[in-house]
Amino acid sequence: MDLMEKVVSLCKRRGFVYPNSEIYGGNQGFYDFGPLGVEMKNNLKRLWWKWMTVDHENIVGIDGAIITHPKVWEASGHVKNFSDPLSECKKCHHRFKQDDLAENRCPDCGGELTEPRNYNILMQTQLGVIEGEKINAYLRGEACQTIYLNFKNVLQTNRLKIPFGICQIGKAFRNEVTPGNFLFRQREFEQWDLQWFCHPSEMEKWFDYWKNERMLWYQGLFTHPDNLVFYRHEKLAHYAEKAFDIQYSASPFDGSEIEGIHWRGDWDLSRHSEYSGQDLGYTDQGTGEKYTPNIVETSGGVDRTFLFLLLDAYCEENDRVFLKLNPKVAPYKAAVFPLLANKEELVKKAREVFLSLKSEITVSFDDRGNIGKRYYSQDEIGTPWCVTIDYQTLEDNTVTVRDRDTAKQQRLPIDNLLKHLLNLLK
Repeated sequence: MDLMEKVVSLCKRRGFVYPNSEIYGGNQGFYDFGPLGVEMKNNLKRLWWKWMTVDHENIVGIDGAIITHPKVWEASGHVKNFSDPLSECKKCHHRFKQDDLAENRCPDCGGELTEPRNYNILMQTQLGVIEGEKINAYLRGEACQTIYLNFKNVLQTNRLKIPFGICQIGKAFRNEVTPGNFLFRQREFEQWDLQWFCHPSEMEKWFDYWKNERMLWYQGLFTHPDNLVFYRHEKLAHYAEKAFDIQYSASPFDGSEIEGIHWRGDWDLSRHSEYSGQDLGYTDQGTGEKYTPNIVETSGGVDRTFLFLLLDAYCEENDRVFLKLNPKVAPYKAAVFPLLANKEELVKKAREVFLSLKSEITVSFDDRGNIGKRYYSQDEIGTPWCVTIDYQTLEDNTVTVRDRDTAKQQRLPIDNLLKHLLNLLK
C-alpha cells in the first residue's frame, strides 16, 4: 500500500474525511469532512484568518455569496475562457483532458480519441421559481470575484487607504472533467484568498513581499518545510507579469500546487468597471491622483493544504503509525486517560482533569482498551500529548504527560498542566 492509500484509509477509518453520498454509491469529486477532519480544517482556517487580519495591518475580511449576478463571470472572462480541451475515446467513451494525454490513444483501452473540444468547467444553476422563466447563473468558479465586487463597499465603509487587502475563505465549484487524487482535485472545494490593492508603481515590491510571506507561513505549518518550493510560470495570463506557485515537492504529489501568487494588475477592477458601469477607481486624498488599483493575489486551496499536511506528517515507526502534525493544526491538542478503565476512582479523577482542560483546548477523553492501545490510537490521529491519571495521581495530584513524537513521558502537577500545554502550543 502506497502513502496515498494509507492516508486515504486513515482518513476514512478515523473520521477525517468520508466519501460524499457513500450509501448511494458515492458522488465523484465531492467529500465530507468528519469529526476529526472538521476540527483540523477549522484549525487551519482560524490560523490563516488570524495571520491575515490580526498579524498584518490593513487587511479586512468578507464572506461573499456563492451565487453572483451572471455578468460577473462574463466580466471575469470565465464564461469565455474557463475551459479545458477534452477528448473522448470512440471505443469506451471515457473522456480525458488534453493536458493529461501523452499520445492520441485512450489510456484506458487504447482506442482512438476524438479531436479535442472545449469544455467550460463553470458549474451552472438556475435562479427563479417558475419553469420557463428561470435565468441561468453559476456557482462561483473561484472565491475572489466577490472581493472585487465589494471593493468599493469596503473602501467606503472602513476608511481604508491604499495599500490594503481584503481576504476571504469560501467555497468554489468546478465541473472538473477528471476529478481525482482524493482531495487534490474536487468539484466542490474551499479556497483562501487575499487580494492586495496597491499603487501600480509599487506592484514589484508588494508582489515580492507577499510571495515570501506566504511561503514562510506554509513552512511554519509543515513537518518537512523543505518539501515546499516555488515554481515560476512561464506561460502567463495576458494581464500578468508574474505568477508563482508554492508547490509540494514530495511523493506522491511532487510538483503540485498548494497556492498561487499572481500579478493581476488592474485587470479585475477595470473589467468590472466596464461591465457594471460603476467607477471602481481610487482617488488619493493626499495627492488628488486618481488611478485603478493594481492587485497582488495569493490564492490557496484549504483542502489541498489539509491533504498535503497529512501526507507530510504521516510516519511509521516499528508497529506505530503517527501523524507528526503541527500541534496548532492537530484536531485534539491532548487526550486524557485513566490508567485503568475499571477503577472508579481513577476514572473520576480523569474526568475532573478532562473537564478542567476542555474549556481552553480541544481535548479527548478515552477509557477504552489498554493504555498502550490508547496511546497508539491518539498517535494515529496526531494528538500531540497524552495525559494519564494513575494511582500516584491520587496520592500527590500529579499526572504523566506523554509526547507523541518521542513517546517520552514527564510528570507534572495537575495545577500546572493547562499552563504547560498552552506554553507548548505557543
